[in-house]
Amino acid sequence: MTKLDSPLRRFGAAAMVLATAFAVVACGSNAGNSAAPAAAGSHNSHAGGPSAPPQPLRAGERFVDLKMAEAYTPAPPEGGGTDEYRCQVIDPGLTKAAFLTGTQVTPENVALAHHAIVYAVPPGGVAAVREQDAKTPGLGWQCFGGTGVAGAEVEEGEAAWVDTWAPGASETLFTQDVGFKLEPGSLIVLQMHYNLLATDGKPAGSDRSAVRLRLTDGTPQTREFETLPLDAPTDLPCAADESGPLCDRATSIADVTKRFGPEVGGTADEQLEECGQSAPKPGDTQTCDHKVEAPMTLFAGFGHMHLLGRAIKVELNPGTPNAKVVLDVPQFDFDSQRLVKLPSPVEIGPGDTLRVTCTHDAGLRKLLPQLSKLPPRYVVWGDGTSDEMCTGIMTVSPRKS
Repeated sequence: MTKLDSPLRRFGAAAMVLATAFAVVACGSNAGNSAAPAAAGSHNSHAGGPSAPPQPLRAGERFVDLKMAEAYTPAPPEGGGTDEYRCQVIDPGLTKAAFLTGTQVTPENVALAHHAIVYAVPPGGVAAVREQDAKTPGLGWQCFGGTGVAGAEVEEGEAAWVDTWAPGASETLFTQDVGFKLEPGSLIVLQMHYNLLATDGKPAGSDRSAVRLRLTDGTPQTREFETLPLDAPTDLPCAADESGPLCDRATSIADVTKRFGPEVGGTADEQLEECGQSAPKPGDTQTCDHKVEAPMTLFAGFGHMHLLGRAIKVELNPGTPNAKVVLDVPQFDFDSQRLVKLPSPVEIGPGDTLRVTCTHDAGLRKLLPQLSKLPPRYVVWGDGTSDEMCTGIMTVSPRKS
């Protein structure tokens, strides 16, 4: 069982703390966040579309409109495929601290734009992001499931996931005086997922998408959002009809280590220890209990997995008379990782337990264009398209007592 003495924990070995201050309602979603993956994987075919109309400014708020530095023409990644995940740096030019109270992405080329994620990079992570951008030819760099920047391992440099866009999306706005604090000098990283299936893998023009930030100076009473990532191990064996060298757990971990380094490669075994599990339990469903040590208020949350994810749930104090489900995504969709607000905030504190449970499906591997041509593998925690994660990402605000 892990201990949560602070809302901020390292999100896997890539040091991606996902501070979900605000996300958007993704396409096909409903109140239960149950947009089901299609048989061939919903992340391979959904058509582009505009964002929902912006909601009016509220008292004290202002819009800051940002745009990609230049147009980008997506192309199939090296080795083939129909999807490109491209990260680009955008400087909001902040000279003083502000609270982010909403975000909205507007794609220019709706035929290409499949979904997008907005990350906020605090001053401590700016150098690593700038270095990544400078060493990669062209506009931005390829990335998946995160910013792809490995140089922000310390807390003050962690990137923050603050928005997910999909066609038809609109902001999720909280009624409380809350926000995600952006310090002066912070940067925005916009990750665009471009899907080329509709163009048979051929270029279909360029894209120069925009993002609108909803900011406020805040008040002395404004509560700052932070993120509580609740991880569980991923130990998904090959399907019964699959075989190959990577179907061995140790070989698969060695492959993850080769691709992403020892910190990422070591995460699979580290998580077992953190969750009090003496040995891996291969199977579709994995779980981990996290003991809360610091008082905080829980406002919302969403689930994060990769392409083989089927379902994720977070429970408060399971097995007790006060048990409560605080996040339930019965049909996970990688492109619909939207924030789900609790009906009302929940106070949690020392002695409470938060349990995260994830279910993955190795059978999806044969159905997804991104994975169907790759060799089968025993799937463990990793940063790549063929790897997996299991994290309930809860939006919280610390409190003194």
